[in-house]
Amino acid sequence: MIKEIKKITSVELLEILTEYDQRVVFDQTNMIPDENELLEKLYIYIDNQNINDKSVLGIDINKYSLYGEFEQSLIPFVFKIFLKMTIKLCLQNHRYIFQKYSNENIEDYFIDAGDGGYFIFDTPLHSLLFASNFAVVLRTYNSFHLFPKLSKIIGGLSTRYAITYDKIYNFDNNYFGRAIINNARILIKDNLNRCLIDQNAHSWFTINMEGFENLQIITIADIVNIYEFNKYYDITVLNDYPDEIFSRDPSRIYGIINSDILKIGKITSKESELNIYNLHLQACIKLCNDDDESQQKLITISLGNLNTAGI
Repeated sequence: MIKEIKKITSVELLEILTEYDQRVVFDQTNMIPDENELLEKLYIYIDNQNINDKSVLGIDINKYSLYGEFEQSLIPFVFKIFLKMTIKLCLQNHRYIFQKYSNENIEDYFIDAGDGGYFIFDTPLHSLLFASNFAVVLRTYNSFHLFPKLSKIIGGLSTRYAITYDKIYNFDNNYFGRAIINNARILIKDNLNRCLIDQNAHSWFTINMEGFENLQIITIADIVNIYEFNKYYDITVLNDYPDEIFSRDPSRIYGIINSDILKIGKITSKESELNIYNLHLQACIKLCNDDDESQQKLITISLGNLNTAGI
């Protein structure tokens, strides 16, 4: 990852409290303390203005609790298979865009929820591509191309997605921040298996691509010219590894063939309102059997759906 995640530790916070506060005070006369010196030190240590924005992709398996107890015990295992296959697809098919990532750091920046979880990436584009590739893996499972007997035993799975973009920090090896809080609130509010986007993620695509709608005609050259990629990424990777979705010329035959975005409402988070958008994206992708490369299949998948019935 390019943008480091701010680390806050309980050890360092306790050191500040030890110097500028008292752990326990039992004076005979109660006094309201002057907190200004401690407050200043905490402001300096937390340094909220320099906590980097990160994109969070939330994925949740819909109606997990309605599966039988036996099936529920297998679903986290299936999700882990999906996770590993999705990581492999992203690293193979989008080597330029995911060149700062590896199997290890994607899993390290993953918050496991059993029936889903939260992935932390540098930009909303990374989140969107990861979600799209996850949708590909899910489709192969649901259509009995991936562990077909296991798929028959558990039954089909459906997922909902949320992409947010806001501050993230690390506290004692766990991740916190508004991007995660907002993402969780969006997922909880949705019961229609959609891909929902917050205002900040929407703005990122508007600034860098003139909007989500342009995903269907964007080229890899347009991606290269995005500030984060232009400044920090090695363009020579594309000489040997072209991107599987974003080609050198605009195309609506392969890759992203359709992209629609619509504002569907607002939710309240921490006394502030969040504008929420519904994304529907269709992509045509070639799949190859790793065990037998002669076996290939061209499929079209949808990320999200066109249901705009509020939130």
